[in-house]
Amino acid sequence: MNGVALLEKYGYLAKELAKLNLGNDTIDAFNVFQEANPACRRIVYQIIEENILAGSCLGGTEHFVDFFSQVKCGKRGLILMEHDSTVDLPLLCYLLDRDLSSVESQLSDRIAAVAGMKLNEESPVIKAWAEGFSRIVIYPSRSLAAISDPELLERETARSRSINTAAMRALDTARKQGRVVLVHPSGTRYRPGKPETRRAVREIDSYLRMFDIMILVSVNGCIVRITPEDPDNMLADRVVADKILVASSPVMECDSYRKSVMGRPAGSDVDTKQAVADRLMELLLEQHDTYEAIRCPSGHIGKAAP
Repeated sequence: MNGVALLEKYGYLAKELAKLNLGNDTIDAFNVFQEANPACRRIVYQIIEENILAGSCLGGTEHFVDFFSQVKCGKRGLILMEHDSTVDLPLLCYLLDRDLSSVESQLSDRIAAVAGMKLNEESPVIKAWAEGFSRIVIYPSRSLAAISDPELLERETARSRSINTAAMRALDTARKQGRVVLVHPSGTRYRPGKPETRRAVREIDSYLRMFDIMILVSVNGCIVRITPEDPDNMLADRVVADKILVASSPVMECDSYRKSVMGRPAGSDVDTKQAVADRLMELLLEQHDTYEAIRCPSGHIGKAAP
């Protein structure tokens, strides 16, 4: 794989990032909401600027504007975003800040992303990377599935309930405050060759019931890529210059979308919540493919931005 390992290329920033850490590394029921740290965000933006190529931009800009306008008028807004990389959210916020007007770009400051504990507990560098953006931290169900020791599983199950109950309260508070909540429907980064990591989790249906409107956000191009030989080590991710296109679907009514999927013909044994989630991923993949043809119509990527 091309590129340079994240730690190798930006290890010189580790001490600076570690000094900027504000929150507790260990997540509990009292710190699940973590406000953005502007100093960390500036460093992440610096890394993005060094690696995105000329022509990187937002797609469907009018949909982002329409979405934010409705949020400002009181609609509870949800962003459902593809998840290939640790920089999906930073890229979205960076391009919103760069490409929208000074008023509309404030959408990036309204976003609170639902994120797994690993971003906080993996390493001080990854935590500082994540701290640049507001987050509601959850205990992913996949983490429990990996525990084989019965006693540890019992303790962690209790911990997960406590954290996730607090996270749902934080999410409810955030939406009532007019924040936009961002969720990755797959719940994990997509691993090439592992299609199960691209399937949406059925809990997405519960999020849809809490919000009025949503947009689907696709990400074409990737400047921080998983290393196949070490997929769980975020510091081993490879940094690669690339042209990025982050695009929005038209604004959709959450309730209307759910009803449209549940009204489709299906067998009696179909899990309707999973069907709602699966259809979202189908739409995201269709959107991704459409914008990939726009991002790279001739299969050639241009030179790096100056």
